[in-house]
Amino acid sequence: MSSIVLQAKEISKFFHDPFDIQVLKKINFSIEKGEFTSIIGKSGCGKSTLLYILSTMDTDYEGDLLIDGQIMRGKKESELAKVRNEKIGFVFQFHYLLNEFSVLKNVMLPGLKLNQLSASEVEHNAYEKLKILGIEDEALKMPNQLSGGQKQRVAIARALINNPLIVMGDEPTGNLDKKNTEIVFEIFKELAEEFGQSLLIVTHDNEFAERTHRIIEMEDGAIIRS
Repeated sequence: MSSIVLQAKEISKFFHDPFDIQVLKKINFSIEKGEFTSIIGKSGCGKSTLLYILSTMDTDYEGDLLIDGQIMRGKKESELAKVRNEKIGFVFQFHYLLNEFSVLKNVMLPGLKLNQLSASEVEHNAYEKLKILGIEDEALKMPNQLSGGQKQRVAIARALINNPLIVMGDEPTGNLDKKNTEIVFEIFKELAEEFGQSLLIVTHDNEFAERTHRIIEMEDGAIIRS
């Protein structure tokens, strides 16, 4: 069985407004199980555009994206939504927690949406994820009772609830201070090295990137180091 969880083959992207601009140029790389990879590069180099394609949100590209050995091209939106829910966990710069729900319920939501386990099983799994992240004691609090660093850890727990093949992060430490950035880095490292979780993290923080297993550096829509 292949240990490759995600593969980009010759991915190119054009914006057509008002004239053609190529924003990604023949991107090729693969991510293996348990690999903690960062994508770096100056603003405007195409990092977030690439992440948007790799997460199946943007389907207007040339080339091929394979997730778990399956080609994403030509899939219906409902099929892509299923892939996103089952195989991809997301962590953003902003935590996007819902203030009307407890921490526990926030973590449970993608699991309830997936609808493959009973509510009590999803709840059990949510507690387990919160435990891994060291915040199970906050489970019944509301998000507005947490610090910024705690909120981001809840967002990571939520990203893990469906045991995704890969976790993708778009500047997940962008709003955090040095101490909380370090906590999140250590969590990601532990997830990769102890739990075999694949991680692909877009970051502006070169210090963070230097400590990941692998760096993909982009410039003007192309990969210059991987």
